[in-house]
Amino acid sequence: MFPKLWHLLRPDGARFFACTAAIIGDVVMNSEHLFISPDSKIIEAIQCIERNGVQIALVVDKARRLLGTVTDGDVRRAILAGQPLTGLVGDVMTKNPSTAAAGSDDWELLRVMRKMDIRQLPLLDIGGRVSEIRTLKELLARPRRPNLVVLMAGGLGTRLRPLTDHVPKPMIPVGGKPLLETILENFIDHGFENFLISLNYRGNMIRDHFGDGRRWGVSVDYLEEDRRMGTAGCLALLPDRPNEPFFIMNGDILTSVNFGQILQFHCDNGAVASMAVHEHAMQVPYGVVEVQNHELVKITEKPVQNYFVNAGIYLLDPETVDRIPVDKPYDMPELFQSLLRDGRKIVAFPIWEYWRDIGHPSDLHRAEQEFPAVFGAA
Repeated sequence: MFPKLWHLLRPDGARFFACTAAIIGDVVMNSEHLFISPDSKIIEAIQCIERNGVQIALVVDKARRLLGTVTDGDVRRAILAGQPLTGLVGDVMTKNPSTAAAGSDDWELLRVMRKMDIRQLPLLDIGGRVSEIRTLKELLARPRRPNLVVLMAGGLGTRLRPLTDHVPKPMIPVGGKPLLETILENFIDHGFENFLISLNYRGNMIRDHFGDGRRWGVSVDYLEEDRRMGTAGCLALLPDRPNEPFFIMNGDILTSVNFGQILQFHCDNGAVASMAVHEHAMQVPYGVVEVQNHELVKITEKPVQNYFVNAGIYLLDPETVDRIPVDKPYDMPELFQSLLRDGRKIVAFPIWEYWRDIGHPSDLHRAEQEFPAVFGAA
């Protein structure tokens, strides 16, 4: 029996049905197809869930404000509790479901869904009205990007001793898994699948953990540094010159930045090289005095000064590889200075998202505390 349909009035006066199925692929093109009234029967919620293909019904009032959600699990729990199928949706719905703000970045939505272990997430406007719904399956259907990612994992990690006496710094656990694994998975989430890891200090531990990458469904290979080569020198070991812009990133950086956006920014600006930067604030511990012609004109007590600092994430065009010397250590700042001297276009990509350099024990401690809120449980 077709369910009793609940009509809502649009602002233009046109009515729509609550459980009409109009879905393209796995993406709901209009969240109205998921709406149901709290006064509807449980059987109607079941039929709505089965028909819409997203496995959820959104319970809303006449202003389209979200009151709750009903999933297959909610229905089954209600049945086990003795609720009849003629019972009301309002009695079985989840009244405080996870939601996100309309316009939220896909990466933020994916992080919330993983943290909360949910497969659907309603997006609400400032009035609490449903704007749309996003699904985990949709968000994981990421684009495939052929761009190479080089992860530098050969450092000694001397500032983190004794933790690094027996383990390379990128393999130190943060949030229950190696730091380098989180970096790799963040790139994978944004569609990257070709990785080179530069090894030196205790590199066998990194190779043993990541293997050829098939555990993550990607390709992982390695660059073996037989000496200290600097932060850019490992590029001289590339087996082939890349065909597209490629990433190079320090293996001790924890960040939630969208790597796809960095790539887009680089291409849109026609840059030969891009450097991710992060704003860093420093408070002067004294009163700063301004003097002109021996006269004191201003005193600023303990001012805070803001700087953009190198975030350890770079995007380079293939031609930059030709500048890397093969017979001496070479650092990324040297490469960028070389490009600047030749008048090549370099852009800075500001990271406003979470970013932390795991350089000292205090950084590691803070990262451990922040990891669940930023990345969810491991």
